Amino acid sequence: MAAGRETRDVRRVSHPDAVVIGAGVIGASVAVHLARAGLRVTVVDRGAAPGTGSTARATGGFRAQYATAINVRLSLLARPHLLRFRDDTGVDPGFQPVGYLWLATTAAALAELRAANQLQRREGLGDAVVLGPADVPAINRFIALDGVVGAAWCPSDGVMRPTEILRGYLAAAERLGVALRWGEPAVAIDRDPAGRITAVATPRARYPAAIAVNAAGAWAGPVAQLAGVDLPVVPLRRQVAITEPTGALPDDFPMTIWDDGFHLRVRDGRVLLLQPTPGDPDDPWSDRVDPTWIDGIAATTPLRVPALRGVALDRPRAWAGLYEMSPDHHAILGWAPGCPNLLLVNGSSGHGVMHAPALGLLAGEIAAHGAARSLDVHPLRPSRFAEGDPVRGSALL
Repeated sequence: MAAGRETRDVRRVSHPDAVVIGAGVIGASVAVHLARAGLRVTVVDRGAAPGTGSTARATGGFRAQYATAINVRLSLLARPHLLRFRDDTGVDPGFQPVGYLWLATTAAALAELRAANQLQRREGLGDAVVLGPADVPAINRFIALDGVVGAAWCPSDGVMRPTEILRGYLAAAERLGVALRWGEPAVAIDRDPAGRITAVATPRARYPAAIAVNAAGAWAGPVAQLAGVDLPVVPLRRQVAITEPTGALPDDFPMTIWDDGFHLRVRDGRVLLLQPTPGDPDDPWSDRVDPTWIDGIAATTPLRVPALRGVALDRPRAWAGLYEMSPDHHAILGWAPGCPNLLLVNGSSGHGVMHAPALGLLAGEIAAHGAARSLDVHPLRPSRFAEGDPVRGSALL
């Protein structure tokens, strides 16, 4: 649909059908899809302005190369929405299909990539392939191949701009009559004797609602507790280093990932560099970047990417952000056990931006029709952990 035509002739009301808690990229996507389904929607967010949470700190990768069917399906559902995002919202999401290149340095890691590739192709990701070491330079000539025994490659994966996706969804939400309330964290959730939510309260107002949606990202656990619901989602701090401006790597450099988690991409003439740490000694909510971690990135980068030798890191610009981790590292989507009108859209575990189009669509279908229609989301049901049936898959992908 053409941007700007997607509007509803509704007034912003104090008694919405749905209150969405959290206006990051997932909450904004949910709000748009709820409004498209005909619901009156209010969104409350703890931030004073858009983009003050995790979305603005995401590095913006998009991939369908996963080791579980449900994640491949979510990506394949999301990708067409990203490709037509500008037509739908009027905002260019910056999606570039530069590809994802996974590098294996052990036989075990290569076996995981092969098994995942077989699953991906069964799920319809036909351009995902496994490569030998000799094939890699044709994809990425800038990296060292020391110890690399094979790779996985998908050219239709790529990169995007998280803040632009958020901006597009928020603009579409406003055109649809969604009320956006900034600087209003949820501080209480009222329930009736039957256990149904009746209202969401912030320091400024109380919003009656027929449906509440928890889209609070890394803060989702405490928000669920306001409704008396235990939600196994915890924050995980991740750090990002960035180089000084450089032309050492081209703009179409593929997202490249080693099997120890070291990876990099190019954005705006700089290179973003990431390396997971085995633990998080600092406060997970801290914005501080560990200087020792940056030293490690500085030492590893020229060994892995010789083209970046002599390119300095812009240390003051390094940042930290939060993943919202579930126990099996997969999203939680569905009605909360014991609270029949609390819709959970949580725990994307670092995949929130790329899966936001799909999760918003599915949440809208659940709210409007009682069940998702575009995808079987049974594997993501909130009750799976209590049932001893988490999603199982390779930790590598």
